[in-house]
Amino acid sequence: MVTPFPETSEWLCIGQIVGAHGLRGEVKVKPFSDFPERFTVAGSRWLRSPRQPQPYAVTLVRGRFLPRAEQFVVTFAEVSDRTAAEALKGAEILVPASDRPPLAANEYHLMDLIGLAVYHHGERVGEVVGLVNAGNDLLEVQLLDPAQEARRSVYIPFVPAIVPVVDLAARRIEIDPPLGLLP
Repeated sequence: MVTPFPETSEWLCIGQIVGAHGLRGEVKVKPFSDFPERFTVAGSRWLRSPRQPQPYAVTLVRGRFLPRAEQFVVTFAEVSDRTAAEALKGAEILVPASDRPPLAANEYHLMDLIGLAVYHHGERVGEVVGLVNAGNDLLEVQLLDPAQEARRSVYIPFVPAIVPVVDLAARRIEIDPPLGLLP
C-alpha cells in the first residue's frame, strides 16, 4: 500500500534514529516528543536524512519504550535487517505539522519555543535555542553580549515563577530569574 504524501511544507520532527537495535531491522529512536504514541501506535511516518533530504514515507509497525535509555525501539515495515537499520542512523522521524496533538493551557510545542527572543526587565538578553529535560524542563538560552559580541548559553528553569510570559504571537518570552542565574 502506498502512503499518500501529505501536501505540506511544514513538518514536525518527533525524533531521531540513533542506531540499529538487534538483527531484524529495529531502530533506536531519541524522542523529541512528549507523546509516546508517536512511537508506539502503528501508522505512517516520514523520514528525512542528510543523504535524502526530501521526506519519504515509512510505516511504523510497532514500538516500545526503553526507560533506562529514555529511547524507543521501533520497527518500520520497510526495514527488515540490521544493515538497512544502520543506514538510517541520523535520520529524522517526521509527521506533518498539522498532526500536532492539542495542548492544555500553558503547554507548548518545543518547535514553537525555539527562536523566541528572551527579555529581562524589557531588555533583550538572548534567544531560546533548545530545551533540556532534567526532571524539570530547562530552556537553553543563548545570551547576547553586545559589549563583546560573544555568545554563551545558560539554562533557565521553564516554570511560571521564572518564565511568567510566553507570547508566541510576538515571538518572545519574559523571564524573572533569581539572582545569579544571569551573568
